[in-house]
Amino acid sequence: MQTTGHHTEAASEAAAVDPPHQRHSRRSWMWAMGLGVGVSAAAVLIGTYELTIGLAAIVLFPLLWAVLIGAVVGLQPWRPVTGPTRAVSELLIRVGIVVFLALLGTGIGPSLPDLVDIGPAIALQELGNAFGTVIIGIPVAVAMGMGRVAIGATWSANRESYLAYAIDKWGVRAPEYQGVFGVWLLGTVFGAAFISLIAGITGGLEIFDPRALALACGLGSASMMLGGAGSLTVLYPEMAGEIMALAAISNLVTNIVGFYMGVYVVLPFARWFYRVWVKILRKEETDARSIAADPVPVAEEGSARTKKPQDPPPPKTIAAWVAAFIFTGVAGLLINWQGTGELSLTGIIGITMVTGLSVLAFLLARVVRAVPASIWVLAMATLASAPFFPGSEFLVGMTENLDVLLVGLPQIALLGLSLGRDIDGLKRMSWKVVLIGFLTLASAYLAAAVVAQLVLPGV
Repeated sequence: MQTTGHHTEAASEAAAVDPPHQRHSRRSWMWAMGLGVGVSAAAVLIGTYELTIGLAAIVLFPLLWAVLIGAVVGLQPWRPVTGPTRAVSELLIRVGIVVFLALLGTGIGPSLPDLVDIGPAIALQELGNAFGTVIIGIPVAVAMGMGRVAIGATWSANRESYLAYAIDKWGVRAPEYQGVFGVWLLGTVFGAAFISLIAGITGGLEIFDPRALALACGLGSASMMLGGAGSLTVLYPEMAGEIMALAAISNLVTNIVGFYMGVYVVLPFARWFYRVWVKILRKEETDARSIAADPVPVAEEGSARTKKPQDPPPPKTIAAWVAAFIFTGVAGLLINWQGTGELSLTGIIGITMVTGLSVLAFLLARVVRAVPASIWVLAMATLASAPFFPGSEFLVGMTENLDVLLVGLPQIALLGLSLGRDIDGLKRMSWKVVLIGFLTLASAYLAAAVVAQLVLPGV
């Protein structure tokens, strides 16, 4: 696409007449990559701060700064981020999160023997994660007169698999779906920052075992897990490796069994629990349209609903995927160098190895579509770095100087760019859905932490 400036690209996007092969221009790629690295570098320069408020602590560290700066960039009107740039960012985020999980897995493998005794706590905390949102959230949502929106909004932390299920089961007009969408949107935009704050505050209170708080970070979202675990590693630097390992394994368990538990166990319970509280509080059904966003334009309702151009889909060519993997590795090395002061051949080999595992994970996900790349890569990296696996010492040695929080920072920074795309949905969202959404995320974390605390050995 021929452009004479950023506004020319924005104007072309607004006209929605670009041919498909011009949708993702070189300029879009340069903006997405530059923003990812630039925002991450600024976040590392700002550094880490710990604010003590009473007994609690609020941890402000690079991940949180990256989300906030990215959000400002994504919303500023003077040089707006265009749809093609956000589309490229989406691919970079998808690839980068999987590479981040591969690197995280190399830190879990060596700790597997030490995690055997904690096994029951890893599994049982999922009960708190699953049921805590319903038990805490539904009475509040019903009291606020949210109607059946309450079921979807408090069903779970509502990540992508839940959103897809809700669309298929209820359709986009149903109040249950409105609730699911509200929590999904809030979690996508603010989840990493919100969970990092909750984890920092609860960790600063020193009521919970740090291991219980680490297990609670497994909410089914890589970015939320990274945010929560990142805060805890600042508060407990001597346990940083164990905290990251526990959070990652917990997240893996949530992704594997959490969805099925949510669909076949928690959802029926939520619907029954909702009816109980409707009777107790004598609340009538509420029209969902009065309290929830209208998130998905429906084509058949006329052109008035579809005039605003949508972001183009992420690039899908082999060249685009190769570029995304190269960017992820190079950007991760640069930010790791800035944060640790170390750039070596060992680190280059290490990032190449975890990138190779990520490529393999995406290929396996195409063959076995029921298992996403994030699950494949974390399992493979954990196994490949376990003490019993041949050659694991080499993999661990090549990656031990790569800081997982720094390597994954560019992708977290790019998440803020989505605000420009999602701001209309956020504006239409009722304050009731926003309040219950944050209550749901907090409930999932805190309930899981309580259950883990009760069953952890040695507590």
